Amino acid sequence: MLVALIARDRAGALQTRLDNRDAHIAHLKGSDMVVEAGPLLDAKGDMCGSLVIFEADTVAQVEAWAAEDPYGKAGLFESVEIIPWKKVIG
Repeated sequence: MLVALIARDRAGALQTRLDNRDAHIAHLKGSDMVVEAGPLLDAKGDMCGSLVIFEADTVAQVEAWAAEDPYGKAGLFESVEIIPWKKVIG
């Protein structure tokens, strides 16, 4: 199943994102479940959140991945939504 993780950063947390970016990217690359990933951008083009698409057997697997994500551990996110997703185009 495909699962989307949509996370929104806390206001004013860009430096937290930058400080933890290398560890976060290593966490992404270390998972065989990650299909696509990238930052959400605000109107100025600054990173303000994350979108990660997973191929996983269960939502619980993605929740476990998210619990170990360096961004989450650093308190970067204001909100995180993990939901099943269906690819239609692409």
